[in-house]
Amino acid sequence: MKKLLKSLPVIALGLVVLISSCQQPEEKVEFIVNERAIARLDSTLQSYVNSGNVAGISALIFEKDQEVYFNAFGFANQEKQIPMDRNTIVQIYSMTKPITGTALMTLWEEGKFQLDDPLEKYAPEFANMKVYQGVDENGKMILVDADRPVTIRDITRHTAGFPNRNDIPGLSELMAEKDARSYENTLTQMAEKIGSTPLWFQPGTQWEYGQSVDVQAFLVERLSGVPYAEYVQEHVLSPLKMNTTRYVVPEEDLNRFSAAYQRTGEGQLTQMPDSAAHAFNLKKWPLTPGGFGLTSTLDDYMTFARMLVNEGTINGTTILKPETVKLMATNHLPDSVTERSWLPSKGRVGFGIDFAVRTDPPATAEEMNGVVGEFFWDGAASTLFWVDPKNDLVAVLFVQLYPYDGIGLHKNFRDAVYGKIVVNPAQ
Repeated sequence: MKKLLKSLPVIALGLVVLISSCQQPEEKVEFIVNERAIARLDSTLQSYVNSGNVAGISALIFEKDQEVYFNAFGFANQEKQIPMDRNTIVQIYSMTKPITGTALMTLWEEGKFQLDDPLEKYAPEFANMKVYQGVDENGKMILVDADRPVTIRDITRHTAGFPNRNDIPGLSELMAEKDARSYENTLTQMAEKIGSTPLWFQPGTQWEYGQSVDVQAFLVERLSGVPYAEYVQEHVLSPLKMNTTRYVVPEEDLNRFSAAYQRTGEGQLTQMPDSAAHAFNLKKWPLTPGGFGLTSTLDDYMTFARMLVNEGTINGTTILKPETVKLMATNHLPDSVTERSWLPSKGRVGFGIDFAVRTDPPATAEEMNGVVGEFFWDGAASTLFWVDPKNDLVAVLFVQLYPYDGIGLHKNFRDAVYGKIVVNPAQ
């Protein structure tokens, strides 16, 4: 009995320790977008409106499957004094491209094609391609045979060789004459015109942005036997309930459709006429491009981005398999592709399937901020999104500003999210 009494304090102490350990609060999860980041974001976005360099701007960020930031500043339409808001509809331009790539990769999962298949295997419009070598003394184009066929991988990573500049003697004039991207063309007519235009360089040798993703939309149509607009609706947009992501904005939603603005100088903005700026989205055209043309809202596009960070599934709906998303978010540019146009301005990146893919951390404070492994893209009206798998973070930035981000908006937005870049001098 005495032994038991002597042991009681020890037992009691053990119970206290056990109970107190059970009551210890769970380890606090650290977030990138904390109070300091939120303050930086608000200050940064508001400053662009205050300076007169942006009419309206909004941003939405999810981290660890939680909404951690939303705010909107300024006006979607200054003339009508309509505030920028969460449900504002914007033109996303090239942020259409990852949606098209997603539609294409649903067919890849079905075994409809392999990435290194020649495009001409499914689309004879692209057989026997010629490659531009300059012009002779009479201004006639000098052409040679392509060293190899354009592959599907080429059109997903912009190495096909399709020309996309207005300063290539002879070739640019032919492009203008064919006008492949005319809204009046069907995707098949567009493909015929692109396929009958010489390539600017040998397939796989350079990175040059252009019409590749429009050709992806055509390929989806060819492989599925379904009009592209119907296919992407059925296999991507509708399953994700992206109900305001459309080519045509109906009349009842026009009051939510942001105006577009041309920046002509510091603090100088001109509101563009809706009839011109919104021409593609006010009526149904024969062309349903894969590289541009969709409109969207913050929440719609965020749903798409969250599907990607969740490796293809959101809210119980699976669009792609995890391994497919990883394949899309992998750099497909070999080191031999040294000519990369303006792609290096995005940071230390390669290119996957319709995304830039960050391969290295910033080397200087002036570079675009970001985390190795992130994948992202942007749009002509200065919109931006990225997926950061390492931190389980996705960000969408909406604005309608031309010309494309000449005010350091993307750089400063990224710095506001992650904090200013600190480069280790020893690196």
